[in-house]
Amino acid sequence: MLASLRLLLLPALVIAGLGLAACERQGPAERAGRSLDRAGENLRDTVDPPKGPVERLGRSVDRAVN
Repeated sequence: MLASLRLLLLPALVIAGLGLAACERQGPAERAGRSLDRAGENLRDTVDPPKGPVERLGRSVDRAVN
């Protein structure tokens, strides 16, 4: 049973590692999209500013994570 688990786990880990390695490079379309996203966020903050310090913190965390 342990051998069959290893047989299934090893290829899954290799595929996951390759998938993560492929996501590092950013192309021009991705950079342009990110720029548009930031412009939209700035517009949203201008039209509907955060109401308090917790909401401001939440938005800054969202920007840092995304």
